[in-house]
Amino acid sequence: MVDQLSLSEAAPQRPLPRQKTLTLLVGRITTIKLGYWAALTLIELALPRVLDRGFTERFPLSVALAAVTTLLALAWARWQARVIDQRAGGIERGFATIATTFAAASVVASPGSVPLLLVERARSLEGCAPGISCHLEAIVLWVALFAVGFVLIPAVFALSLRSSH
Repeated sequence: MVDQLSLSEAAPQRPLPRQKTLTLLVGRITTIKLGYWAALTLIELALPRVLDRGFTERFPLSVALAAVTTLLALAWARWQARVIDQRAGGIERGFATIATTFAAASVVASPGSVPLLLVERARSLEGCAPGISCHLEAIVLWVALFAVGFVLIPAVFALSLRSSH
């Protein structure tokens, strides 16, 4: 039975994504990630001014606000992956679009996490002896949020892209 199948009768190759589509994809994932990093950084900068407490008392609220911001970013990524642009059309899930999602997320948008790193590094020094980090949980929070931005947000975006079938 297998010997009787012709290779020319195989399913037709899908066309590669157009430049407009890939540009749309890069723009969307970059905007989501930069918005995510900016929101987290602003929250971390504002929190000590709004809550006149030490790091240890503020940290649980910082984690909770980071979790809410993450959920909003994931929902935004899922929604943006499925929205159809009137000029460029929709973005279909395929190897090229998934690879572009992760490439754009890592190369273009990840440097946007540096301001948050600087803020968290300053938080790790609050109330400590000069030059000594005594709140490593601030750095661990940044690493976790970096992983969310570097892997989870692009993964949700890529998995939410419309199937070509």
